[in-house]
Amino acid sequence: MRSKLQALLIGIALCTMHLASAQAGRMTLPNVVEAGNGFSIQSAGNGRATLYIVGPGEALKREIQLGETTSFLPSTLPNAGHYLAVLVSASSRETGEFDVIATTKPANLSFLARPSRLPVSLHEGITGAVYVFDSYQNLIATPTPVSFELSAPSGTVQKRAVISSNGAAWTTMDSTAEQGVDRFAARVGDVSSMRIVAQVPGDPCGLKMNAERVGQQVKLITDPLRDCNGNAIPDGTVVTFSESYKGAQSTVDEPLKHGVAEVTMQVHPGARLTVASGVVVGNQIGWDK
Repeated sequence: MRSKLQALLIGIALCTMHLASAQAGRMTLPNVVEAGNGFSIQSAGNGRATLYIVGPGEALKREIQLGETTSFLPSTLPNAGHYLAVLVSASSRETGEFDVIATTKPANLSFLARPSRLPVSLHEGITGAVYVFDSYQNLIATPTPVSFELSAPSGTVQKRAVISSNGAAWTTMDSTAEQGVDRFAARVGDVSSMRIVAQVPGDPCGLKMNAERVGQQVKLITDPLRDCNGNAIPDGTVVTFSESYKGAQSTVDEPLKHGVAEVTMQVHPGARLTVASGVVVGNQIGWDK
C-alpha cells in the first residue's frame, strides 16, 4: 500500500512541477529535520487541501486547512533521506523538498573484526571497522570519535583513536605475542561492541630432532615444539621426517603428541635424515652407523 502511494505521489510531482514553480511560496517547508524530531509545514490560502510527504520507506497523507500551520509529532519521520512534499487543493498543486538527517547521538554500532583467528606477532594482522548508527538505524555521517582497544590475556592493551568519516571508522592492530583469546572492543561515547579474536602459535622455531638406534631401526624424535615467542605448537601439527639415500627419498608424516613428534623407521647407513613442519626446516643428521 505504501509503495503504491509513493508511486502516485512521484507521478503527481512530475506532472505538476511547472505549476509548482509558478505558485512557489504557498507552502513553507523546513530545510532540514533531524530524524525523529517534530516539524511543521506552513501553507497559504483558504480552503481544504491534501498534503502528501514521500521519502525513504515513508509515505504520509494529511488533510489540512490552508493558511494554517500543520504540525507533525516526533518520530513521524525516523528515516534519514531526501523527502518530497506535494500540496494538492481544488485550484492548485505545489511541490517542495526537504532533508531528514540522522541524529548526532550514537545508539548502535556495527563492528566487524577480521580475521577471527590468526597467528601471534603479525604486524597489522587484525582489522577492525565500525559503522555508527543513531537510535533509528540511520548512519551518522557527522565526524564522530571512535576508540578501538585490543586486550590480551596477559593484560597487554593496544589502543587506537579514530574519527569516523561518512559514518565509518577503521583501524589495524598487531596480533600480540601470546596465544589465547583477545578481546577487541570498539566504543563511541557510551555505546560499545566487542569481538573475540583467537591467536594461535606461529610457525615452529628452532625445530630440532634426535636419532637413536632401536634394534635394526632408528627412532627419530623432536624436542618440544614452540614458536619464536615460546608458545607451544598445538598437538596435531604435522611433522615430516625424511631419509635421503643414493638419490632416493622416503618420508613419514607424524602429528605432534604432547608437544613432540616421533617415528621409528628403517634407515640405510650413509643416509641423511631431515625434519620439517610446514615451511620450517629443522636440523639434519647423517646416519653412518
